Amino acid sequence: MIRLFVDGNLEFGEPFEPRPEQARYLTQVMRLGVGAEILAFNGRDGEWRCRIAQMSKRGCVLEPTVRTRPQAFGPDLDLVLALVKRGPLETIVEKATELGARRIRLAITRRTNADHANLNRLRAIAAEAAEQTGRLDAPDIQEPEKLERLLDGWDVGRRLMFCDEAGDDFAAEWGGSSGRASVALKVLADQPAGPWAVLIGPEGGFDAQERERLRTLPYVAPVSLGPRILRADTAAISALTLWQCALGDWR
Repeated sequence: MIRLFVDGNLEFGEPFEPRPEQARYLTQVMRLGVGAEILAFNGRDGEWRCRIAQMSKRGCVLEPTVRTRPQAFGPDLDLVLALVKRGPLETIVEKATELGARRIRLAITRRTNADHANLNRLRAIAAEAAEQTGRLDAPDIQEPEKLERLLDGWDVGRRLMFCDEAGDDFAAEWGGSSGRASVALKVLADQPAGPWAVLIGPEGGFDAQERERLRTLPYVAPVSLGPRILRADTAAISALTLWQCALGDWR
């Protein structure tokens, strides 16, 4: 059954209009008529079965009839991502949604090679991925922010998985409470549950000052993603997968 991530409230018997592009998809692409049913969710009210109550040239009206699932959320996991070029960025947003990230926080680092992002498009990509995966929310995609400022305002109750693929000796001692950075699963297995974030740098990696500061923060857990330097999109997918296996809802 078709699933849509909608903006309005979902309540029994309270009709609402989907966005124009959603109405076109239902009526012109899928050729649904009055009485046809879909599933809708908004990240607040759970998932509802809705029927097309009215149709017109301007769009359609949906009426919620029964709630099929109560609202639920996955792990409290952020992806902090240095801005990269549009193609990899869109891939990361799509895959991060599929892998359960609750928020995507865009960061500007010293070596960031992109200076802006189309947030509306990224949010649309995230919504479509949420529709396909069956989750009941779509990740909140936040405005880009300088990494230094983001760290200055960090909630220290949220642990940060720092993926640094700069080619260092990962058996060496790193600062913070993480001890030795080795295989990611081993490092994460010793970490507490609760709110977490995964930090992925730009294609050029973090510079020395950024890396040194991150190593000294008490809430940071540095990890290695293996012996090869990964592209940003590959690193994000790999890191989120490892975190979900060690601390998330894949356990």
